[in-house]
Amino acid sequence: MTDLKKPLIFTLCLIPFAALGGWFTVQYSMSFIDKNTLETAIQQIGSMETVMLIATLQSVLYTCICGFFGFIIAGKLGLIQPFSFTKKETLATLLAGAICGIILSADAFTFARWIPELEGTYGITKTFDATAWIASIMYGGVIEEVMMRLFLMSLFALIGWKLFFRKEENVPDKLLIISNIMVAALFAAGHLPATVMQFGHLTPLLVFRCFLMNGAFGIVFGRLYRKHGIQYAMLAHMLTHIVSKTAWLLIL
Repeated sequence: MTDLKKPLIFTLCLIPFAALGGWFTVQYSMSFIDKNTLETAIQQIGSMETVMLIATLQSVLYTCICGFFGFIIAGKLGLIQPFSFTKKETLATLLAGAICGIILSADAFTFARWIPELEGTYGITKTFDATAWIASIMYGGVIEEVMMRLFLMSLFALIGWKLFFRKEENVPDKLLIISNIMVAALFAAGHLPATVMQFGHLTPLLVFRCFLMNGAFGIVFGRLYRKHGIQYAMLAHMLTHIVSKTAWLLIL
């Protein structure tokens, strides 16, 4: 029971963040869901509030599952660091998050100029959408990091360690790096169907943009997790969205 105490405490601490991120993400996503699909769901379940509550509870559930088992797996790999922030590592993390945020916000001045279908998505009206802000910061910064880095990256590394490096006393760094790249690539590839839905087709440029915007940053977050702990990956991911959305609000 003692071995499960820390994973349980960590999981309990995740619940409010997962609930907040899940609720606002569901609320934000409602505007993109096909109306017929949404109406069908409401008819089957009973009300819009119930649909949102169930979707939020799903987010909390898989965050808790990934958080609990991810913590245990990461512990076996020696990736669990004291949950604190030191000055040097924090400054490096803030710099990394700011750079990622600037690159993300540059989408409007780069890919939007080369992809006609994308250019129209950047309106000239500057509006502050609190729902979108909270959704991206909480869901991306907490839920995605728990699922992709703490759980999936750790799981891939553990499997590779036991299959190919079982004689090694510690998990090799190169295996952690490979696992990080694999998870980032899988996360990016998972956005390809949404890219097809948005643009109606795929081109080499659209695929490159998809992997850059959804995969490259993950490699940065994974390195922070590997070197300093999951809290630094969360901080960098949150700051990426804060900086990018601030840039969109002030410049676009």
